[in-house]
Amino acid sequence: MAQLDNLAVVVHGINDLRLEKRPVPEPGPNEVLLKMHSVGICGSDVHYWQHGRIGDFIVKKPMVLGHEAAGTVVKVGSSVTHLKPGDRVAVEPGVPREIDEFCKIGRYNLSPTIFFCATPPDDGNLCRYYTHNANFCYKLPDNVSFEEGALVEPLSVGIHACGRAGVTLGSKVFICGAGPIGLVSLLVAKMMGASQVVISDLSTSRLEKAKELGADFTLQTSKVRPEEIAQKVEGLLGCMPEISIECTGVESCIQAGIYATRSGGTLVLVGLGPALVNVPIVNAAVREVDIRGIFRYCNTWPMAIAMLASKRLNVAPLVTHRFPLEQALEAFETTKKGLGVKVMLKCDENDQNP
Repeated sequence: MAQLDNLAVVVHGINDLRLEKRPVPEPGPNEVLLKMHSVGICGSDVHYWQHGRIGDFIVKKPMVLGHEAAGTVVKVGSSVTHLKPGDRVAVEPGVPREIDEFCKIGRYNLSPTIFFCATPPDDGNLCRYYTHNANFCYKLPDNVSFEEGALVEPLSVGIHACGRAGVTLGSKVFICGAGPIGLVSLLVAKMMGASQVVISDLSTSRLEKAKELGADFTLQTSKVRPEEIAQKVEGLLGCMPEISIECTGVESCIQAGIYATRSGGTLVLVGLGPALVNVPIVNAAVREVDIRGIFRYCNTWPMAIAMLASKRLNVAPLVTHRFPLEQALEAFETTKKGLGVKVMLKCDENDQNP
């Protein structure tokens, strides 16, 4: 298959993003070769391009970006029995390399040796052809599009966050940040039974998108102190929310999340910001507010695909821009500028449909 064009989006270092042709890989015994169709651009992809690192993960050699992906199986490894050429699949980007203690308890996302697409030094799947562990490729039903398949990845963050938060029937929820992750958290919270959701952001256009996706209340937060945000959230809901989901990583938003959450409630930290932040931890402690983190997701793909197939969960409005793979640099600029919500790259030159 060497004659096939395997165009890839590769970050070489800070502000150095290139389109390169790479060899088409051969699938190993437990792998499948995928012809990629739709790959979303994540904030982390942009961050590696702009800064060359996220925390301890540093780009030391050229790395293919992309981890929100769906495509078609074109070749299967010798041990693969559950997939065949022609199957449309969504790709779960985190694959454990060993069966360690975290895998044994079903929390494989915490495995320190996990492979993860587009996290140094592991290559991602923003390319025409890509091999992946077949057990982490999930068949898409006919009524779920490739783009919906690619959106299972951000949707999984929302599922994992709402699960860690304990969202249930009747929950009142405050979501800080109306970017892609805040918006999927909104969709999932409502689907899991939240009765009312308040979502806050600086951007009025993102808050309008949140309204479109089912937010009960929106809160524009420029130049508002954390304590005031908490008071406004309580005013909108008529009470303090049992659950807050913080999706920005911004210090003042984490503070607002603590102040806003009802005593005995739960704050889940989803957004990643600076390594050290000042927070009113005593306020949380004396009111028994549980503060939980999340790291990516685990065991969410089957659930997400089932919800998309049922048509009870609509992620389509999240995609605001589409670019062919050849225009990846322009697509990344669009994401960097914060235009729209989710930018989708179309990797199959013969099929640019959703």
